[in-house]
Amino acid sequence: MTRQERANYVLETLESLYPVVDPPLTHTDPYTLLVAVLLSAQCTDERVNKVTPDLFKLADNPRDMARKKPATIEKIIKPCGLSPRKSKAIHALSNILINDYDGEVPQDMAALETLPGVGHKTASVVMSQAFGEPAFAVDTHIHRCAQLWKLTNGKNVVQTENDLKKLFPRETWSKVHLQIIFYGREYCSARGCRGLVCGICTTLFPNRKNPVVTKK
Repeated sequence: MTRQERANYVLETLESLYPVVDPPLTHTDPYTLLVAVLLSAQCTDERVNKVTPDLFKLADNPRDMARKKPATIEKIIKPCGLSPRKSKAIHALSNILINDYDGEVPQDMAALETLPGVGHKTASVVMSQAFGEPAFAVDTHIHRCAQLWKLTNGKNVVQTENDLKKLFPRETWSKVHLQIIFYGREYCSARGCRGLVCGICTTLFPNRKNPVVTKK
C-alpha cells in the first residue's frame, strides 16, 4: 500500500468504529473548554473532568476567574498536576481575555497561541471543538499511531501534523483527530500493541515481526 492508501484504510476503519465522536473534556462554552484543555496537559481527561466541576463552580467565566487568587485556583486543580503553573496561566489568560477581547475567547489560532499556558495543540483543540474550524491537534496517541501506520516519519509532532493534514481531507480533521485518540487508547496503546496487535497495524503490516519503537 502507498501512504495515501494506508490513510484511506485508517479513515474507513475509524469511521466504522467511531461513527459519532464526542469531545472527551466536559465544557459548556469556549472559555470552559480552553481551561479544561489547558488542565489536560500531562493529565488524563478523566481526571480533568473530575476537577473542573468544582473549578467552574468557583468561576466559569474570565471575569469571575480573574477575581480569584491563583492560590485559590491552584488548590482546586492540584490533582491535575503542574498546578502552580496552570493556576497562574488560568488567572493570567482570564485577565487578558477581559482586557484585550471583551471577555471572549478569540476565534483565531494566532491569538489563542499568545495566551499564557496555551500552545499550538491547545489552540487547535479550541478552534476545532469550540468554533468548528478544521484542526488537527496531535497528542501522544496520534503521534504514536501515525508512526506505527507509517503515515509520518515521526520526526516531531509538527511534522506529524503536517503529514496527516496532507493525507486526510480537511473536513475530516477535527473528527479523525478524536477517532485516532480513541483508537490509540482502546486498541493501539503504547504498551499493548507496538505495531503488532491491533487490527489496523496487523492489516497494514501483516508481515511485521518486531515491535516498533516510536519517537516521542
